[in-house]
Amino acid sequence: METPSIIVRVATPDDIHFAATITEEMESSAKARGTGIAKRSPEYIAEKMREGKAVVAYADNGEWVGFCYIETWSHGEYVANSGLIVAPPFRKSGVAKRIKECTFKLSRQKYPDAKLFGLTTGLAVMKINSDLGYEPVTYSELTQDEAFWAGCKSCVNYDILMSKDRKNCMCTAMLYDPRDHYKPEETAEDFKQHSKAYERLLRLKQSLFLKVFGKKAGAEGSPGGSSSTKKKLFAPLSFLFNL
Repeated sequence: METPSIIVRVATPDDIHFAATITEEMESSAKARGTGIAKRSPEYIAEKMREGKAVVAYADNGEWVGFCYIETWSHGEYVANSGLIVAPPFRKSGVAKRIKECTFKLSRQKYPDAKLFGLTTGLAVMKINSDLGYEPVTYSELTQDEAFWAGCKSCVNYDILMSKDRKNCMCTAMLYDPRDHYKPEETAEDFKQHSKAYERLLRLKQSLFLKVFGKKAGAEGSPGGSSSTKKKLFAPLSFLFNL
């Protein structure tokens, strides 16, 4: 069977027929991993498509393949690339990276001065973000917009988040600051060097948090320079987990 070509582009109102499929796959995927995501309705996804704030992937036969959208917080100071999802038959094909790259480009075009951030429980997404220039950060460096954190209420790990005073949870936070960032080659190399440590710490976090809360979880799926004021990229990793 011939592998279909996959198109990745900014979503339009013509893609709204994918909305229900996208939200269903988001929910079933989260359940399968035993991790949580903020639930979104088909109407919410459709609105993102109408606004030109989403990226969709589909095969040349019209089959839906993947999706991601952008949200703004703190009056446009922060932008989140959220809801990355790929249909099961197309996972591990490289399409997730293409979707993230397209979403990153769209975010930079629409909000060139905003800080881009994301939360993830997966090492694979951490690698994709690192390749784009994102750095792992503490939750204190993210938006403190109450509306953003309210979106976590539908996540199965919300109790963990609140028990940590919103300073930590199952997700790892990553940030791209257009005014103060490393080159993508640097962050990608850092991830390569420390990926085993990240993996161990993610497992440790999951083990400790789930043990405490008695839950069950499965495994998942201006340009910068060497500024003297920049935080140290290769600092010890334990600060990210604040257990």
